[in-house]
Amino acid sequence: MHLALGIFLVTYILLLAFSKYRSYIAAASAILFVLLGILPLEQVVGAIDWNVLLMIGGTMGTVALFIESGMPALMADVIMDHMPNIKWAAVALSLFAGIISAFVDNVATVLMVAPVAMALCKKLKVNPVPIIIAIAVSSNLQGAATLVGDTTSILLGNYAGMTFLDFFFFRGRPGIFWVVEIGAVASACVLLFYFRHETQPVSAGSRTVVKDYVPTILLCGTVALLILASFLPHRPALTNGIICMSLAILGFLRKAVQTRSAAPFGQLVREIDWQTLLLLASLFVIIGGIESAGVIDAISQLFVRLAGDNLFLIYSLIVWASVLFSAFIDNIPYVATMLPVVQGISGLMGVEPYLLYFGLLVGATLGGNLTPIGASANITGIGILRKAGYTVTNRDFMRIGLPFSIIAVLTGYILIWVVWH
Repeated sequence: MHLALGIFLVTYILLLAFSKYRSYIAAASAILFVLLGILPLEQVVGAIDWNVLLMIGGTMGTVALFIESGMPALMADVIMDHMPNIKWAAVALSLFAGIISAFVDNVATVLMVAPVAMALCKKLKVNPVPIIIAIAVSSNLQGAATLVGDTTSILLGNYAGMTFLDFFFFRGRPGIFWVVEIGAVASACVLLFYFRHETQPVSAGSRTVVKDYVPTILLCGTVALLILASFLPHRPALTNGIICMSLAILGFLRKAVQTRSAAPFGQLVREIDWQTLLLLASLFVIIGGIESAGVIDAISQLFVRLAGDNLFLIYSLIVWASVLFSAFIDNIPYVATMLPVVQGISGLMGVEPYLLYFGLLVGATLGGNLTPIGASANITGIGILRKAGYTVTNRDFMRIGLPFSIIAVLTGYILIWVVWH
């Protein structure tokens, strides 16, 4: 157990120190776990959650076609036409990014919406930095709202055996979706206050022309089929992954037929973030190894010793520790590691794990908004600004991210406890 824990801790330190190479670091660590016999070779395939990998890969492909079609830009243009000034435009674009990110990867959402905001700010000669930051943090917030909105949600859904609809209503109670949406409304008040002096009138001008409506149909079809699949009794473990990947392949197959070329399949391969998939697959192996070695049980027992049998203290510790850790480290490896820990804590305390699961998701997702490096959406937004010649300081980011996060986390922290304790 001590060897497994030592390798695990060194892996995490290296992931923090060399974030650009995190997938390779995780892969090397996973191989080491197998070579040392901590996780037997025959258990490696079973340790990897293939459903999660297929869901993420397939969704990435469909989203690429969706962005290429111009539909997100058109939706943003329509919003702009109904906004009276910059203040409301900034809040509307942020909420729009949040709604999109409930169904589309956060980074992809920022890539969709940020160019619209940049063009608007250029036309009106307004500093785009705070608006892009608002779009990024809103995107990161609502990624937790549905099963397909963020990698962390997919991880939780598969680990806890939750369906798409379970994120809306679960065991006769309101699901995490409503907690996130109420948090989004509360945090929108922060944005309204921040942009209160931005009263310049605004209009979108000419609207984007949608090139193809089929990607929109495919994306909606993915959501619809995930909902329908949730009603199937004893469905195969890979059902959701096969749905997401099949519709992505269908979209690129159609494009290949239209262009009479195999090039779209090369595009599909390029659109999938193989680094993230390698990171996740490696983390599944690492977590399988430390679980097999008894590390997960030891961490669970440590939490219980710290808080005793006080469920509220355990819940609070998980939420706020998750906020703190996720402000500085990527929430994907953190959530992947903590899910079995939370299950172990619940088992030791003799309670159902859902209160702690939801607390973990809220804390880990929203904590990323505290710092510029806490979430991939934030890094993407800042990268877009840097490419356009704008400098974003930590102070610039935290003036929005800090109050936004505190309000959203507090809202979720209270609501989850009230509904699920």
